[in-house]
Amino acid sequence: MTDKLKIGKYEFSSRLMVGTGKYPTNEIMKQALEACGTEVVTVAVRRVNLDRGKESMLDHIDTSRYTLLPNTAGCYTADEAVRTARLSREALETDLVKLEVIGDEKTLFPDNEGLLEATRVLIKEGFTVLPYTNDDPIMARKLADLGCAAVMPLAAPIGSGLGIRNPFNIRIILETVKVPVIVDAGVGTASDASVAMELGCDGVLMNTGIAGAKDPVSMARAMKYAVMAGRLAYLSGRIPKKLYATASSPIEGLIA
Repeated sequence: MTDKLKIGKYEFSSRLMVGTGKYPTNEIMKQALEACGTEVVTVAVRRVNLDRGKESMLDHIDTSRYTLLPNTAGCYTADEAVRTARLSREALETDLVKLEVIGDEKTLFPDNEGLLEATRVLIKEGFTVLPYTNDDPIMARKLADLGCAAVMPLAAPIGSGLGIRNPFNIRIILETVKVPVIVDAGVGTASDASVAMELGCDGVLMNTGIAGAKDPVSMARAMKYAVMAGRLAYLSGRIPKKLYATASSPIEGLIA
C-alpha cells in the first residue's frame, strides 16, 4: 500500500491498529503484533504499570518500532479520562490519546456528554485526540468540529465480534466529517475488517478479534491482509449492484 494514513501530524503505512489486552501470553502478543504489520499499538493506561523500574507489559512492546496510542479505557467520567490522558502524556511522552468515556458498564457504550467535555479540555491542552464514539453521525461531526484528529465509531459493542451492525451510519459519518474515520470495536474476523475498509473507512482498530482467536498470530496475519484488500477494493471502485444478470462477454458483434 502506497497511500498513507494521516492522523494529525502523524503518518502511517498500515491502516490496522491493534490493542494489547487479552492475549494468552506476552510472547503471543509480540508475535501477533509482528504478524499483523501494525504500526500503532494501543495500551490501556489504567491497566498498565507505567513505572519503568518494574516489569510491565510495555517491556514486551518495541517502542522504536510501534507508536503507542494510550487509551483511557475504564474511565466513566470526563475528569477521570482527562487525568488518565495527562498521566499517559507524562509517562509515555506522547500527545496521542484514544479517548474513552464509558457510560454503561454492561454495554460499554460511550457517554456522549462526558466525551465532549473531556475532548474540549484535551484539545485545548494540545493532545491529538482520537475519540471512541457511537456510530452517530451528529456526534462524529461535533467531535470533528472540536478539533479531533480522527473519529472512532464502534462497529458493534466492544469485544462482541458482531461486525459492522450499521454500515449505513458509517457511510453517513464518512460523508459528514473531513477527518479520518477508524472503526473501533466489534470486529470479529477478517471479513468484518474488509467490509469496514470497503465502505471507505480510513482504518480499523481491534483487540479481541485477534487476541481472543484460537490462533491469535494467524488471525493477526488474516486481519493484515483483510485491511489491505478492503482498502484496495475501495480505491478500485466496485461494480454497481444489479437485480438482473449482465453477460461477462458482450453479445454485440457475435457471428450468427
